[in-house]
Amino acid sequence: MDNTDKKIKDHKTIGQELELFFTHETAPGAPFWLPKGMVIFKQLEKYIRQLTDENGYLETSTPIMVKSQLFKESGHWEKFGEHNMYNLVLSEEENDEHPVNYTLKPMNCPESTILYRFRTRSYKELPLRFSELGRLHRREKSGEVNGLLRVRQITMDDAHIYATEDQILDEINNILEMMIEFYNSFGFEFEFRLATRPKVFAGTESNWTRAEKDLEKALKSKSLTFTIKDQDGAFYGPKIDVHIKDALGREWQLATVQLDFHQPEAFKLAYIDSDGKEKRPVMIHRAIFGSFERFLGILTEHYQGAFPLWLSPIQVAILPISDTLLESAQKANQELLRKGIRSEVNIANQTLGAKIREATLQKVPYLVIIGNKEESESKSVGKPIVSVRTLSGEDLGQMALDSFLKRLEEEIEKKL
Repeated sequence: MDNTDKKIKDHKTIGQELELFFTHETAPGAPFWLPKGMVIFKQLEKYIRQLTDENGYLETSTPIMVKSQLFKESGHWEKFGEHNMYNLVLSEEENDEHPVNYTLKPMNCPESTILYRFRTRSYKELPLRFSELGRLHRREKSGEVNGLLRVRQITMDDAHIYATEDQILDEINNILEMMIEFYNSFGFEFEFRLATRPKVFAGTESNWTRAEKDLEKALKSKSLTFTIKDQDGAFYGPKIDVHIKDALGREWQLATVQLDFHQPEAFKLAYIDSDGKEKRPVMIHRAIFGSFERFLGILTEHYQGAFPLWLSPIQVAILPISDTLLESAQKANQELLRKGIRSEVNIANQTLGAKIREATLQKVPYLVIIGNKEESESKSVGKPIVSVRTLSGEDLGQMALDSFLKRLEEEIEKKL
């Protein structure tokens, strides 16, 4: 997409103009999603679920609020503490003299270990891939909150993989392939960065060295170029971050894969190996989007609201040139809806030019025009005939509605 000499709008402006999302003073740092915005949100959820299902992940869900003790055991409390978490003191019973500290979870990984510990695990189950589309809360400073790019309520496409050390390379390679496929589908340029041990870290230096070598080996095995982010790893392990460039040339850090020897040790995770003895699994953290909110904010600005067909809230606008053609327009609309196309009829008492302008401002990818010529041709051939224009103004001319449908379905399938 070429934005040369065009006025660039930020995602907050686009979100309101296209009725996708907005923020409100009653919930700073947490977006309100309008119906059209939820269409995009759900399509992205559908895509990431498809990707994870195809790669053997098992979807889970964990509570939003848990006892704070969990984060003390994981090491997150010492690292982030009360200043970056939403903590509450709650009484279990009325007049309880011993209230309990609870936390709205800022990350999913400690609770994932509870899922793992649900029962004794065997080496035959590994790698065990748990995914979760989890809602998180983090106490971002008010001055740093910015639309969707920096929020306090976050939706993560998280996954935690429990594996043997022999399985690390294959799992990291699989994740890298998922990331490449995902970011290619949006046309992003991307680079890989290897983030190494920070000054303050959990675990042992030997485990860190081993983990860093494993990640480096995975990158090299796939012939991926990368740079080093010195001392920028998570506190519990090194990571590979994906940095993308959007259509405006800006760089963003989004996807991440992290190798963790610390939390399996902290929570005493184990599996029964082939020799009948307990061994410690390795924990791999993985997020493809980074966060839905930030990704959608970047995507909105990347496309300047003109989302590809598969993501567009309204994919087709049907524009009858007069009220006498409303019945034909509604029939065409019902056929598109029946085939899963998000379409709508403009029934306003407006000129065709005004209807085209409105659909163009709303960034609808395809405009279907039904006039007297199309009506006459439909009766002549015995099937619906429509005229089609694209958002860019390209006139595709008259075509049978079923041919147009086939074009739409192919474009959606290819995520164009």
